[in-house]
Amino acid sequence: MDNCLFCRIVAGEIPSTKVYEDEYCYAFRDINPQAPTHVLVVPKQHVANIGEANQLSNEALRACIEAIAKIAAQEGLTGGYRVISNCGPDACQSVPHLHFHILGGRQMADQMA
Repeated sequence: MDNCLFCRIVAGEIPSTKVYEDEYCYAFRDINPQAPTHVLVVPKQHVANIGEANQLSNEALRACIEAIAKIAAQEGLTGGYRVISNCGPDACQSVPHLHFHILGGRQMADQMA
């Protein structure tokens, strides 16, 4: 999608701090981090949110999940981390491109809301 922020980041049109990349996904540091480690993992193929994940190949979805574990290890998140994917406006999804937030580097709050 021409006007999608994350598609433009993946294409290299908008700068990002790359953390990981493979054939199917791209990961970069969030510009407004909510934890000491805050990385976004996005599939290279555009789908709006997890509700459209069935439009991704099994390989692409698996690559995103495997990237999360690789990045957590690379970032030294040995004590644990949180993975979040907001879906739609009521969940405050700010960019309509499927993405997974990896949050870590500190004790997370008990409550998610």
